[in-house]
Amino acid sequence: MSEAEILEQLQLLRTREIEEITVMKENFLAFRSILVKQDDFKQFRGIAQQGGNIQFQYLETPRS
Repeated sequence: MSEAEILEQLQLLRTREIEEITVMKENFLAFRSILVKQDDFKQFRGIAQQGGNIQFQYLETPRS
């Protein structure tokens, strides 16, 4: 995944155009490096799946 693709996916989550993103384990480190730089980072929730993939969702209220 390129940085532009990741930013586009994050924006789609923010605007509720999509409900979740599935990030493959081989793309996770690149995805996370961009995700943690976002101002609303705490509103993204990652749920680990069997096999190492992660599903990300956007929350209304930031997690603590």
